[in-house]
Amino acid sequence: MDLIIVESPTKARTIQKFLGKKYSIMSSFGHVRDLPKKELGVDVKNDFQPKYVVPLTARKKVTPLKKSLKKADKVILATDEDREGEAIAWHLAQVLQLDPKNTDRIVFHEITKSAIEEALKKPRQIDMGLVDAQQARRVLDRLVGYELSPFLWQKVAKGLSAGRVQSVAVKLIVEREREIQNFKPKEYWSIEALFKKTQESPKEFNAVLIKKGENNIEKFDIKTQIDANEIIKDLEDAKYQIINIEKIKTKRNPLPPFMTSTLQQQAWQKLHFSAKQTMALAQNLYENGHITYHRTDSLNISDQALFAAKKFITENYGQDYWAGYLRKFKTKSKGAQEAHEAIRPTDPHNSPDAIKNKLQDSKQFEDKLTKLYELIWCRFVASQMAPAVFDSTAVDIGAKNYTFRATGQMMSFNGFLKIYPIKFQETDLPPLENNEILQILKLAPLQHFTQPPARFSEASLIKVLEQNGIGRPSTYAPIISTIQDRNYVQKDEKRNFYPTDIGFTVNDLLVEHFPEIVDLKFTANMEENLDKIAERETPWIPVIRQFYEPFSDHLNKKYDEVKKQKAAPEPTDRICPKCGKPLVIRTSRFGKFYACSDFPKCRYTENIANNIGVNCPKCIEGEIVAKKTKRGKIFYACSRWPDCDFALWNKPTSAKCPQCGSLLIEVGKNKIKCSNKECGYAQKNEKAPIS
Repeated sequence: MDLIIVESPTKARTIQKFLGKKYSIMSSFGHVRDLPKKELGVDVKNDFQPKYVVPLTARKKVTPLKKSLKKADKVILATDEDREGEAIAWHLAQVLQLDPKNTDRIVFHEITKSAIEEALKKPRQIDMGLVDAQQARRVLDRLVGYELSPFLWQKVAKGLSAGRVQSVAVKLIVEREREIQNFKPKEYWSIEALFKKTQESPKEFNAVLIKKGENNIEKFDIKTQIDANEIIKDLEDAKYQIINIEKIKTKRNPLPPFMTSTLQQQAWQKLHFSAKQTMALAQNLYENGHITYHRTDSLNISDQALFAAKKFITENYGQDYWAGYLRKFKTKSKGAQEAHEAIRPTDPHNSPDAIKNKLQDSKQFEDKLTKLYELIWCRFVASQMAPAVFDSTAVDIGAKNYTFRATGQMMSFNGFLKIYPIKFQETDLPPLENNEILQILKLAPLQHFTQPPARFSEASLIKVLEQNGIGRPSTYAPIISTIQDRNYVQKDEKRNFYPTDIGFTVNDLLVEHFPEIVDLKFTANMEENLDKIAERETPWIPVIRQFYEPFSDHLNKKYDEVKKQKAAPEPTDRICPKCGKPLVIRTSRFGKFYACSDFPKCRYTENIANNIGVNCPKCIEGEIVAKKTKRGKIFYACSRWPDCDFALWNKPTSAKCPQCGSLLIEVGKNKIKCSNKECGYAQKNEKAPIS
C-alpha cells in the first residue's frame, strides 16, 4: 500500500474518498519543523543556516507517520502546490528521513478524482527552488524581527516587534492618516439645469453645464459662488435648444475570475469578511474539493474548465448568454505564477444551491461557506458570459454661448449581470429631437468641496500592497492580522484602518533610522529576489547576506545614536485614588490608559472607558463602554465590572427589542437584531438601510 501525506486532515479525507483502499492518506497537520521560538535560530556566521526544531505539538503528529512508513511500499508527498506546501514536503522528508531524490512529490490545482489521478501519473522530486525561496523568506523575516524588536523595546516600549513586510503596511496607513490630517478642502462649483420637454410632459431630466463657447468647463473652473452667480445671470432669458443628440450602444465586459487578492477584496466589500476569515473559508472549500487552490496570483483557466463553463451557460441561460468564445485573462500582478490557475469552482454545474447539502460544518459556518462559494462560482461563470449591453444617449443643449449635457443609459441586455450584479445607474431620458426647444424648470449653482483621501480598508490596503509588489498571495491575510495584533493599527466605526499612537511612533522611528525596511521599492525588490530564488535563477544565501550585513552594522550604530522615543503623557483633571497625585494618560502597545504621574513610586493604572451612551440593562447603574481584549478585539461591557458582568461582542444601540425588551445590537452595517439569542428579532438599520 502506498502512503500519501498531505498537510490537512480534511484534505486527507477528501482524497481518501477518491482513491479508496489502495492508498493510505495521512496528515501532518501543517508544518512539522520551524525555527525555535526563544532564540534566533539562524547561524549568521555559517551562511545563515537555520536551526530547525520539531515543536512539541508536531511531535505527536510525526510519531504515527513514522509508524506508517514501515507498512508503506512507497511514500508520496502531496502538500499544497505553493512555496509553503513545498517547504512542508521538504521538512517532512527531513523528519521522516526520506531521500528527497527518491521520494515522489505530486501537486494539483484542485482536489478532484481526475486531478488526483492525473497527478499520480506525473510525480516529480521536491522543488528545492521553491523550498529555498520559502526558507529565505523565513530566515529574512526572523533576522529582521528578532534583531530589530529588542531595539524597539529599548527605544520605545517593551513588548513591541517589527516585521519586514508588516512595517511597510503600517507605513502606508500612517502616511494616509497624515494626508487626511493635513488635507485642506478646495471649493468648486457646478451648474445644473432641470428640464421638461414641454410644460405638459411628466418626465423631468437633469443636465450639467459643460462648455462656455468652445472651451470645456473643467472641475475647478467655477471657483466661487460669485463665479457661479455670474453664469446664472448670464443665462437669464436664455432659450434652451437641443443642438446635438448622440446615441450609441456600449458594452460592459465581465471581470476575470478571482485570484487571492481580488477574492479578499471582494469578500470584504460584498460579504464583510476579513482577509483572514476569507482564507480560512476558502481553505475549507478547497480541501473539500469544491474550488481550486485559493493561494494564487494567476488568472489562467484550464480549457477543460472553460468548456465546462460554456456548457453550463448554454444549457441554463441559452446560447446568447455565452461569450461566443473561450474568454481568457492575463494577470498584471508582479511576479505572478502563470502556471497556476485562478480560483474557480471545480465544476460549474455545482451551483451554490447544490453545494449547500455538501457542507458539513455548523449552520453559521455553513452560511459563510455558501456565501463565499457563491461569490467564487458567480465570478467564474460570469467571466465566460456575454457582455451587458446598454443604450447610451448624450444630449447637448445650447443656451446663448453655453452648452449643457444630459446623459441617459438603459440596459438592453443583461448578459453576465444576470448572475454577477455590478452597480450601475439607469437614467431614462424622454424622446428628444434635434433643434427642439426645452422648458427649463430650474437653474441651480451647486457648491462642492474636494474630499480627503479615504482611510484604507482591508480591501484597499491589499490592493495597494499588490500593486506595489509587496507580499504574495499567502501573505496578505497574515500581514493584516499581525499589524492589528501588535496594536499598530485599529479600525474605526466604518472598519477602516487608522494608526495608534504606538503605530505612529514606531513607524516614524523606522522611517528616520531604518528607511530601507519600510521602503516600498526595497521591499518589492526583495520579493523579486525571492521569486528568482524560486525559479533557481539565484541562490538564497547571497540574497540574505547582501541584506543582513549592512543592516546589522547599521543597527549596532543606531543603538548609540537614537534616544528613547517616549511620548509625553497627556494631563487630566483626575486624581490618583491611591496616592493623591494627578493621573495622566499614557500609551502602551495595547492602547491608552490612565496612570499615576508619580510612577514608578506609585504604579496605579486604570483602563480608559470608552462610553457609548447606553446604560447597562443588567445593573442599571453602570454604562456600556467599549473595551479591548489583549489581542485588540473590541467588546462592550458594563463600566461597573467586576461588580456587574454584563458584556456583548456586538455594539448595542440605545433601543430595546419590541418583543422581549433586551438591547438591540448592530450586526454589520445594514442590520440590527436582538441581543437575546433566544428572541430572534431583527430589522433594518435606519442609518444604513438595506438595498
